[in-house]
Amino acid sequence: MSSSRPAAHRSPPAADQPLPTARRNPTAWRPALARGVLLRYDPVRDTDLLLLPERVVVLHGRAGAVLGRCDGSRTVAGIVAELSAEYPGAPVAVEVPDFLAGLRKEGWLT
Repeated sequence: MSSSRPAAHRSPPAADQPLPTARRNPTAWRPALARGVLLRYDPVRDTDLLLLPERVVVLHGRAGAVLGRCDGSRTVAGIVAELSAEYPGAPVAVEVPDFLAGLRKEGWLT
């Protein structure tokens, strides 16, 4: 049985339209906490928390230090540079972009 509706057709992106900056160069993305997501310190647990609607995420290690810099004004490259200076010898350049990309996929960063 065939459908009476025509098949959806999507045009490829125009060649003259540039890719968004974050797709051309992921380190140029300026991450910020998504609406409704808050970063808080819990003195009882002595750790940072991400407060989401109906959910709390307990952060480990230096995750709070990374997310505290996600204010929309710094690029990923800038965050990596700051953390590299603060934590010399740490694998910041490898781990931080992947960490932020994962949080973006979850919808916790914009």
